[in-house]
Amino acid sequence: MPAPTLSLETGQVREIMSSPVHTLRLDDYLSTAQHLFEKNHIHHAVVLEERKVFGVVSDRDVLRAVSPFVGNQMMEREQDAKTLRKRVHQIVSRSLVTIRPEDTLISAARKMRTEHVSSLPVVDDTGALLGIVTSRDLIRWIARHAVSEPRT
Repeated sequence: MPAPTLSLETGQVREIMSSPVHTLRLDDYLSTAQHLFEKNHIHHAVVLEERKVFGVVSDRDVLRAVSPFVGNQMMEREQDAKTLRKRVHQIVSRSLVTIRPEDTLISAARKMRTEHVSSLPVVDDTGALLGIVTSRDLIRWIARHAVSEPRT
C-alpha cells in the first residue's frame, strides 16, 4: 500500500509550526527585540499583553524603527542611540491575524497572502499561544515534500 500523499490541502499548521515561541512585551525596548532576533536567529516575535497575543514584531519592523547610524562610532549621535529605547508598542502591528493548529497549510499560505503578513501566531480556541508559522516554514515544507512532475 503506497504512503499517503502529503499536500498543502491536507497538511496541518501543527505539523510545521515552531513552539515554544519567542515573545516580547509591549513595554520592552527595541534594543531587547533586536537582541532577541540576533541571539536566536529568528525573524518574528509574538507580542503579548498580559499573556494574551497582541501582535507580531519582525526584525524588519525593528530595522525600520532604529536609526541606521546606531553602532557606528563615527556617525552615531545621542538621538540615534535613543531609537533603541523606543518601546515595542510603538512599532507593533495593531491588526492581529492568527491561525489555528488544525487549519491546513494552504489556508495558512492564503491568509498570509491576503493579509500581507509573513507569519501567523498559532492559537487555540481560547486564544492561547501555541506556536508560530512563518512563510519560511511553508517554503521549507514545500521544498521537502514537493512531488516533481515527470518531464515529457
